[in-house]
Amino acid sequence: MTRTRAPLYGALVLLLLGFLAPLLWALSGSFKPRGDIFGYPPEFVPDPFTLDNYRTLLTDQPFGRWFLMSTVVAVVATTVSVFVCALAGYGFAKFRFAGKRLLFDVMFSSLSIPFAVILVPLFVVLVKTGLGSPWFALIVPWVAPAFGIFMMQQYIVQSIPDSVLEAARIDGASEFGIFRTIVLPLLRPALGALAVWQFLQSYNSFLWPLVLVSDSSQYTLPLGLQTLFVSEQRQYDLVLAGAVLAVLPAVALFVLLRKQLLEGLSTGAVKG
Repeated sequence: MTRTRAPLYGALVLLLLGFLAPLLWALSGSFKPRGDIFGYPPEFVPDPFTLDNYRTLLTDQPFGRWFLMSTVVAVVATTVSVFVCALAGYGFAKFRFAGKRLLFDVMFSSLSIPFAVILVPLFVVLVKTGLGSPWFALIVPWVAPAFGIFMMQQYIVQSIPDSVLEAARIDGASEFGIFRTIVLPLLRPALGALAVWQFLQSYNSFLWPLVLVSDSSQYTLPLGLQTLFVSEQRQYDLVLAGAVLAVLPAVALFVLLRKQLLEGLSTGAVKG
């Protein structure tokens, strides 16, 4: 059995190395002087090793403001989105109401529409209604993603039997009380997976902030790092240092929710 799987394991190792190589090169380059980043032959171990890139980024550039903007927007968007998607998914999964099928089909079909198609209309609507403030508008596209609603609906249908909900109703629990005390705890694996996906979507968003934000003091991390990249000096050293620091919230979230992610994957494997 081991011999028959050897080619598969070899292919997986090669894929892993191909995935890790750019990340290791970025980490190594963040500790190199700018002139050594593209040296040939490439060296993964910085020589000389320097922290000047990080010092310059944190002292001479508004990196802290970019980092705060992206992190706050992503955390708020993820929190609101996870709750809204769970609530909407619960409604689609366990309630009957007029137009449910049509509404679900419209919601699901929106997955096929690229965000670039609705970007300009969404921007115009927000500006015309006076809701174009970056702190608010940056969150709007991520509040109720169709993928998140569909994911919650499918998980609830497969994992939460109607008998549990009926028993709670017989005991006199309100509908929102059932959702809060029964449905949400049972959704933890799916909520963890959705939270990681949603955080990465909003945290790494570039096109929407590019259209929305004109004040450099309100730049998100992708916009801020892009200004360093397109500058006359092509500050690759600062871009790599910023990219390494930008990864930290995503890694922290993954570590925090790794149990829920593994439970969600295990549940999906058993049910699939």
